[in-house]
Amino acid sequence: MSTHKHIDKICYAVIAFTMILTVFFMNAEAFGVCKESNVMEYENKLFNTSTVHAIDIVIDDWDEFTEHCQSEEYYNCTVVIDDEMYKNVAIRGKGNTSLTQVSSYGNDRYSFKIEFDHYDSSNTYYGLDKLCLNNMIQDNTYMKDYLTYQMMAEMGVASPLCSYVYITVNGEDWGLYLAVEGVEDSFLKRNFGNNYGKLYKPDSMSMGGGRGNGKKFEMPEGQIPEGQIPEGQIPDGGIHNGSDDVLLKYIDDEIASYANIFDNAKTDITTSDKMRLIKALKKLNAGEALSDTVEIETVIRYFVVHNFILNFDSYTGSMIHNYYLYEKDGQMQMIPWDYNLAFGGFQSMDGATNLVNYPIDTPVSDGNTEDRPMIAWIFENEEYTELYHTIFAEFLSAYFDSGYFENMFDSVTEMIAPYVEKDPTKFCTYDEFEKGISTLREFCLLRAKSINEQLNGSIGSTHSTQDDSTFVDAGELQMSDMGTMNHSMVGNKKAMDGNKKPMDGNKKPMGGNKKPMGGEVPHMPNSKNK
Repeated sequence: MSTHKHIDKICYAVIAFTMILTVFFMNAEAFGVCKESNVMEYENKLFNTSTVHAIDIVIDDWDEFTEHCQSEEYYNCTVVIDDEMYKNVAIRGKGNTSLTQVSSYGNDRYSFKIEFDHYDSSNTYYGLDKLCLNNMIQDNTYMKDYLTYQMMAEMGVASPLCSYVYITVNGEDWGLYLAVEGVEDSFLKRNFGNNYGKLYKPDSMSMGGGRGNGKKFEMPEGQIPEGQIPEGQIPDGGIHNGSDDVLLKYIDDEIASYANIFDNAKTDITTSDKMRLIKALKKLNAGEALSDTVEIETVIRYFVVHNFILNFDSYTGSMIHNYYLYEKDGQMQMIPWDYNLAFGGFQSMDGATNLVNYPIDTPVSDGNTEDRPMIAWIFENEEYTELYHTIFAEFLSAYFDSGYFENMFDSVTEMIAPYVEKDPTKFCTYDEFEKGISTLREFCLLRAKSINEQLNGSIGSTHSTQDDSTFVDAGELQMSDMGTMNHSMVGNKKAMDGNKKPMDGNKKPMGGNKKPMGGEVPHMPNSKNK
């Protein structure tokens, strides 16, 4: 016998409510509730980091394509990725200054951009729309970009996936490259869900909003990148090639004042989107409602890694570029990009000991931290500075003190070394690679030691508090061994003899699409196969 005369009605109501909730959550995005991220199938395919993948580029006239790479003109090709064929794909040369510097090495080893959806919007690689193939220019270690992206990802920063690939062209060896997920639609869906926000790649037209954003590269007369100026000839106060908008300064409420941001939008934007970002920049510069304006912990985590690896070809350097700005609902964060000149490569003239001990609390070169609003707030508030130091300590403990870095680094070195050795177009000799990789490993360990001492007060953490008598000694480390902006042809006899075009340009054999090296490549310890 029922204990309540309305029990049936109550049961029916509960069942109906449960069904409504089920329908709601199954269709949450249609009701405006979006997932924070998506698992994309390509993550564990091409971006499995435990092996060197194989990519064969099949194209009618490779010679013609490479001759036009600097124009960034698209060519139709077929790509075979780990024995899987993708037809009707677009390929073009990519890069900024590096695109024009390739020929000075005596070869045509350009970086490439692969667009699976360029000719057919439905065409993807397991959901991936854009893929970058980086040529490792100015990086004798082959590992600066890879290491930085892995660090960023481990720290929870929305970072491009990457993995090593050995490229063949029409079945013939071309070289070891780094495959990097394009920071576009697929990246945004993977990290922020289907209802993602707006993406920008701020860059000044005057210094190369240039190639990376599909525009002409122009360097203002008399303004030369710092790494290319003879020692002792840098003007007082440094070089500053960025406008206020790429510094992320609030200028005024006029949309036209932020052309170097809005003209370089990577997503469709409306007037209201522009005004919302201007409002966010205004709050950022005023230090108002920071938790609503900046993704606090994520941005701090970005700068922890960024300041560890010393990339001055960036927002904290003199060029003020090589970063993406992501914004949703007025809240901003940074997306990492382009680290081939990290680990002091842009300021190698400063010397290893100075760079190993570079202060973490005044991380801007050739300028003042206060002139970089996206990082200045960290040091203008004791609570945020303390959080920055806490996260830095956690990073060093997990990545270095645990021994993880050395195990990972040695495993990756062992994995890629045979491919570097046989790489016919590489920019350095194999001996230079071995020297570079050894230098990078030691530099990172010394940098971690110095920062631990900066955090405990044994070494000053700002330029004004540092005393070089307390510095961690970098001994005889030479920064240039890792690669520099000013390459030298001396000693680069290398694969120069093998830097000829790999074929007559008209072969189209589909053979040679097997893995380039037989046998298993060692798995990276603790690999998450990101």
